[in-house]
Amino acid sequence: MKNTFTCILIMGVAGSGKTTIGSKLSSKINGFFIEADDFHGENNINKMSEGIPLNDADRYDWLLKIKDQIISRIDKQNLVVACSALKDKYRQLIGVKNYKLVYLKVDKDTARNRINSRKEHFMPDTLVDSQFSILEEPKDAIIFNQSLTQDEIVNSIVKEFTFD
Repeated sequence: MKNTFTCILIMGVAGSGKTTIGSKLSSKINGFFIEADDFHGENNINKMSEGIPLNDADRYDWLLKIKDQIISRIDKQNLVVACSALKDKYRQLIGVKNYKLVYLKVDKDTARNRINSRKEHFMPDTLVDSQFSILEEPKDAIIFNQSLTQDEIVNSIVKEFTFD
């Protein structure tokens, strides 16, 4: 039986493709998918729905919930976590030992267009600027830009990391 599983954190601004890539990747590697948006509390969802950006205090409990999900599953299977994790301190807070970081880099227009094409999501496109304003691009990530297809990104991630 395998002793070590891989945790891949897929980060980027809203509309970068985290959920789409994360879902496809988790299926391909037979891993468990954690969608960080599922762990926002009602106050955070209401705030974002009204076009009000979250601050560090708003995100703190949310990030702890994500970390708890990772910790509860990392000994059982490979994980793929889709989480904006825009600041380094957010990534450090949710980070587990030896997690792999993937950054989906898009421009503002692409992010806005993708957000506007979503149905029934609480994040309005008016928050795109605030996402970019706090974004701390990671130095220790594999970076994919918006010119690649979903399959190209997923296949590149699978080639980059070893999955059992």
